[in-house]
Amino acid sequence: MSVDQSTSLTVSGVEASIGGSRILRGVSFVVPPKSVFCLMGRNGVGKTSTLRSIVGLMKTEAGNITLGGRDLKKMLPEERARTGIGFVPQGREIFPHLTVEENLEIGMKAQGLKQNKKAKLDRVFSLFPILKEFIPRKGGMLSGGQQQQLAIARALLTEPKILILDEPTEGIQPNIIDQISETIKMLRAEGQMSILLVEQYLDFCKELADTFAIMNRGAVVVAGPVADLTETVIKEHLTV
Repeated sequence: MSVDQSTSLTVSGVEASIGGSRILRGVSFVVPPKSVFCLMGRNGVGKTSTLRSIVGLMKTEAGNITLGGRDLKKMLPEERARTGIGFVPQGREIFPHLTVEENLEIGMKAQGLKQNKKAKLDRVFSLFPILKEFIPRKGGMLSGGQQQQLAIARALLTEPKILILDEPTEGIQPNIIDQISETIKMLRAEGQMSILLVEQYLDFCKELADTFAIMNRGAVVVAGPVADLTETVIKEHLTV
């Protein structure tokens, strides 16, 4: 039986510069369908820039990016989102002056998803119950961890083929990190999407990822199944 490749992301030879300085140097990796992939590396090696190039927020000078075999390179960020990319950036970027409910509705409207609104909301409330309690509360009144849950829930309401999370555990209290971890496990088990994480928290990656890549100086230097993330590899490429 053939594997559904619609959630597979391929990044091939991507190069990008800022102010004439090359920051991505032929970045290549594959996020297999319906899996969790962790992109790792020390600070400043190009991880967030790689994500921004995937979602269309950074102009690339060379290389290709495909989702389910579909070329994204010439698409605007909003077109890439409609193709099936859900993105939760560092800092979360929820709308602080809108309520939790309004933030979530924006996720559904982004994809023009008008049917089964209640079922879709019930779905994210089952993943993040606290959001249901805070429906009328403005996003800016939530804690950092609650805002992260809201940002992930909003991205899930776009029904992505791939969910991209940039540092989802950064500045988050341990109990919410556990909830996010359980949510990622559940999403992977359901097999409806792939998940690409940029993450510094090593144990989080080792627990969740199927495959990984490590970047250094704007390029991927090690990649493979998470079983290959040995102490030797960690010491060479991740230990500060």
